[in-house]
Amino acid sequence: MEQRMSKKRIQNLVISAMLMAVGIVLPFFTGQIPQIGNMLLPMHLPVLVCGLICGWQYGAVVGFVLPLLRYVLFSAPPMPNGIAMAFELAAYGGIAGFLYNRSKWQCIVALYRSLLAAMVGGRIVWGAVRLLMLGMMKNAFSWQMFMAGAFLNAIPGIILQLVFIPALMVALNRTGLVPFRRRQKAEGEAEGARASS
Repeated sequence: MEQRMSKKRIQNLVISAMLMAVGIVLPFFTGQIPQIGNMLLPMHLPVLVCGLICGWQYGAVVGFVLPLLRYVLFSAPPMPNGIAMAFELAAYGGIAGFLYNRSKWQCIVALYRSLLAAMVGGRIVWGAVRLLMLGMMKNAFSWQMFMAGAFLNAIPGIILQLVFIPALMVALNRTGLVPFRRRQKAEGEAEGARASS
């Protein structure tokens, strides 16, 4: 049992590192143009996938570290935006992973529920951090700025996430690499554990 848990942790660390690398490289496909990056949100994809596959702890850590590491390597995203983005992405990975892995069934419905909750929660966290940061710099952060930055400008990226991530998870389920957990299987495991105790 302990060996299996250790193997799972190593597997999660490897997947997290791979998704971190994807998150570092992916923004180059937007041509490093901030307007396109703000619309397509390339760093969000690997963070959400990491939370869903590896769990909320890994998703939160990858989400927090990724923008800060990209800033150290490539001076993008610019500061102080990168700090707000670190908290936002940590919330995405954490919320998506927590809700999805606590679902009775891991299926498309649970997947969309987790993604939508993570998108709303992450944007609220981003807005709160921006409000605090701009408040410390004596700049106003209006409701219009929040809506534009969190939702209106991000519509293409939101659509991309809602199409690509479920398609990827379905493909991983079909290959057997990351199978959806069924209720019957979870109940069978619980009954087996009770019988052996």
